[in-house]
Amino acid sequence: MLWYAKKEGQQYFNPDPIRRPYAEATVERFNHYIGNVRNGKDFGTQELNPLGKHPDDVITHIQPIAPSAKARLGYPTQKPEQLLEEIIKSSSNEGDVVLDPFCGCGTAVIAAERLKRKWIGIDITHLAMTLIKHRLLDAFGEAVQFKVVGEPVSLPDAETLAAEDPYQFQWWALGLDGARPAEQKKGADKGIDGRRFFNDEAGGKTKQIVYSVKAGHLTPAHVRDLRGVLDRENAAIGVLICMEEPTQQMRSEAASAGFYDSPGWNRKYPKLQILAIAELLQGKRVECPPSRYADATFKKAPREKIKPRKSGRLDDVLPKKDDTDEA
Repeated sequence: MLWYAKKEGQQYFNPDPIRRPYAEATVERFNHYIGNVRNGKDFGTQELNPLGKHPDDVITHIQPIAPSAKARLGYPTQKPEQLLEEIIKSSSNEGDVVLDPFCGCGTAVIAAERLKRKWIGIDITHLAMTLIKHRLLDAFGEAVQFKVVGEPVSLPDAETLAAEDPYQFQWWALGLDGARPAEQKKGADKGIDGRRFFNDEAGGKTKQIVYSVKAGHLTPAHVRDLRGVLDRENAAIGVLICMEEPTQQMRSEAASAGFYDSPGWNRKYPKLQILAIAELLQGKRVECPPSRYADATFKKAPREKIKPRKSGRLDDVLPKKDDTDEA
């Protein structure tokens, strides 16, 4: 880990919050010699630091996240939260700003929020942004407030993203409905771009919703293809997300797939649904059973017990116009 400061004298490092307990042998040795008289001289009343020893240069008390650990959220470069907490505790104070310009699955963002720091997280992929939003809401609920900058907010924005990077568009579109990408790598998807999971009956099997995302011209054949995937995967519901407004023929084709009958909620949901990007931007979502017993679409971050507070707001973090030079 490299440590930089913009100007001389701005460096800040406080080891006290991350001190470690002394080894028993160190305590015994210290108690034996300090305060004893040797060669006729009193060694004084020195004491071990009550907060513990200064942290070592090599970190051995924090273990990597095991592949099967509950804390792992499925992101390949995920770091242990304790590691980021110790870095933030020792190099900042409450109310300071933490910047992670390659925030991935947002471990630094989560740690900063928990430690009452302001924060800015930056990542190039909409996949990361979707995961971080879910992680923040899972961990802090309504107690966390944040602003996302750079996501499409209109149909022209979505069209621009689709033209520039179809995969980013796909990940962003799936995130609008809370789905996760079926594959994080580019390549064959077997007709499935994303999935959502729910469990609507006690002791029952987890059900899935399969998604197909189309940014180009849409035809009834795309609806029939998704119906074939729905049958092949034995999925409860299939969703076609499209840029173009679907025709009546396409909606009729989707309606012919029938309904999924939810045993837990005792109601029917359209088995094949079409959602246009314009509808998603206006707040429309897939019709599906609420996940009464489990929702495994994204692995959940543990819920934090904190009081609501305003934090993570870019308006509070970025410098004002009159103090830009100082920032």
